[in-house]
Amino acid sequence: MGFITLEGLEFFAYHGFYEEEQKVGNKYSVDITVETGLRKAAEEDKLSETVNYEDLYRIAAVVMSRKSRLLEHIAFQIIEDIRSLYPFVLKVVVSVSKYNPPIGGVCNKAKITLEG
Repeated sequence: MGFITLEGLEFFAYHGFYEEEQKVGNKYSVDITVETGLRKAAEEDKLSETVNYEDLYRIAAVVMSRKSRLLEHIAFQIIEDIRSLYPFVLKVVVSVSKYNPPIGGVCNKAKITLEG
C-alpha cells in the first residue's frame, strides 16, 4: 500500500454559508491523500496502474467551481468523485481550508478534514 498526496491546491471560489461570501468569493486550499496499492505501478512504471494526480486536481477544480455552503460538502463531493473514478482506492482524505473566515475575529483559516 502507499499514498498519493496533493498538498496546497489553491482556488478562488464562491463558497460560504452567508450570501455575501457567495458573492465576494474567497481563497481556499485543498489537500487530498489517496491510499491505494502502488506496487504494480512501481514495478511496471505504468501510469495506468496507479491514481493519476492530474485527475485528482481536475476533480478538485470542478468541485471548487460549484458553489457550496459548507466546507464539509466540498470535501464530501471531492471524495465521492475520486471514488467514482477510482473505485479500487482504499481510503481518501480531503482537507478544505477557507482563508480569513468571517468569524468576527482574526483567523488565518478555517479547515475541515473528511475521510471516506
